[in-house]
Amino acid sequence: MQWLRCVKLFGDDESQGARMPGERLSQQDRRLIAAGLRDGLTYAAIARRVGRPTSTITREVMRNGGPGGYRADQAHRASTRQVRQRRTSPLTPSPRRADLGGRDPRVVNGVAALSTDLFVQTGVPRMMARVLATLLTTDSGSLTSADLVRRLRVSPASVSKAVGYLENRELIRRERDPHRRAERYVVDEDVWFQAIMASARIDSQIAAACGQNARKLGVTTPAGARLENMSQFLQRVSDDLTRSAQHWRQVYAPRPPAEPDDDSTTT
Repeated sequence: MQWLRCVKLFGDDESQGARMPGERLSQQDRRLIAAGLRDGLTYAAIARRVGRPTSTITREVMRNGGPGGYRADQAHRASTRQVRQRRTSPLTPSPRRADLGGRDPRVVNGVAALSTDLFVQTGVPRMMARVLATLLTTDSGSLTSADLVRRLRVSPASVSKAVGYLENRELIRRERDPHRRAERYVVDEDVWFQAIMASARIDSQIAAACGQNARKLGVTTPAGARLENMSQFLQRVSDDLTRSAQHWRQVYAPRPPAEPDDDSTTT
């Protein structure tokens, strides 16, 4: 859980020497993107290879099957069809989803994709990272399994496995939807605090195990002394982290809306 302490969710570093954003991707560009995905490169690394902004690569991949389903030739044919359709039909606003607060879904999807990529770089499995990023970029902070299946275009089994992983790490919780016969998966304002506390507990458990093993080996032996030092270090870090998280949780806790003064009401 250490990765959750310092992840920047919404970064979008543009690649150096990028071409103009309005210039369309060529078929060769798309083949380079597909090759980068096969090689396990990040969006930023692929962007540098292609000479495009990271956001362009992210949108391209997410519009065409995602990291696991991207096919260069199919994506190029789809892009060509879209250009032809735009030339022969009037422009219409992009569809808006109610849960996005009026924002363009393409923008929100791009932010979620960038967040996913950063989570993956820290060791989180991609499907789990996609679910977490999708919940974080939804205004309500909650979605049903069906919502996630539809949004991510994956199977219910994939969503079930991902939410189980996130629940076990206390990053999300489930609630019964009173208006629908379904459970909602919720990521709330406490998610980072809970993640850090879970990390601190693990550090403390490792520290305790190291201390026990040090005593078994003998703290005066080289191996025992090494384990004892590890135990002391990890326990101190865990204690400091716990105190810091509790302090800053109070500082940044969401404040309830202020109640109106009694004398401000009219009769």
